[in-house]
Amino acid sequence: MPFVNWLKKHLVVIAGLVTLGYLLLPNVIVTVFSFNKPKGRFNYEWQQFSLNAWKQPCGVADMCGSLSISLRIAALATIGATLLGTMIAFALVRYRFRARGAVNSLIFLPMAMPEVVMAASLLTLFLNMGAQLGFYTILIAHIMFCLSFVVTAVKARVMSMDPRLEEAARDLYAGPVQTFVRVTLPIAAPGIAAGALLSFALSFDDFIITNFNAGSTVTFPMFVWGSAQRGTPVQINVIGTAMFLVAVLLVLVSMLVNNRRNRQKA
Repeated sequence: MPFVNWLKKHLVVIAGLVTLGYLLLPNVIVTVFSFNKPKGRFNYEWQQFSLNAWKQPCGVADMCGSLSISLRIAALATIGATLLGTMIAFALVRYRFRARGAVNSLIFLPMAMPEVVMAASLLTLFLNMGAQLGFYTILIAHIMFCLSFVVTAVKARVMSMDPRLEEAARDLYAGPVQTFVRVTLPIAAPGIAAGALLSFALSFDDFIITNFNAGSTVTFPMFVWGSAQRGTPVQINVIGTAMFLVAVLLVLVSMLVNNRRNRQKA
């Protein structure tokens, strides 16, 4: 039976494509409804094709303001978490010190702990310190929960590095700074980039921790949640589609750069 044999041969590929299609289905729906012109307040049923939302992405009051806040927080949280997480990862892999095992275990707590528990704990900390809830409390909270993901990504990369490459650089009279910049950092760069991208996505998308510690500051996820109670403007779908397309573009560019480097090495 040729069809059965063909199906067995390509079963893994078919299962992968079906799973990928299932994961991308919400993004497709969001993209399609970004071109909708709903008759009421809710953008849940297809009514009419329109480009009005794309022509006026900031046509809804305060939406682009909340988007700007989320982008700034995500960018700053990514920078802070990446710098601190990279240093922590190198310290945990390269150095032996007391309580090293305990630190390794504590790093995973924010990843394993429910977000509502961390949100309530951070809120209690900020209130006991007398801090005013707002932009900076959100930023501190985001750096804290993004830190674990950066440490995990960078640590895995650093553990796979061959120390003989750095030894060879030192044998060729390279100083510590030169060895780090020209050998260590380029090798660890994929792990650092992965941690940074993950941090940005998690920070931009977070709602629970942000909602607890935001005060009067409204981020984009909080704006979407509040809009869902009164009506969902089409511009929300436009912003979601734009963010998805930017992410896909970054992945494609990364793949092209890696392929070009592999060809040059070959």
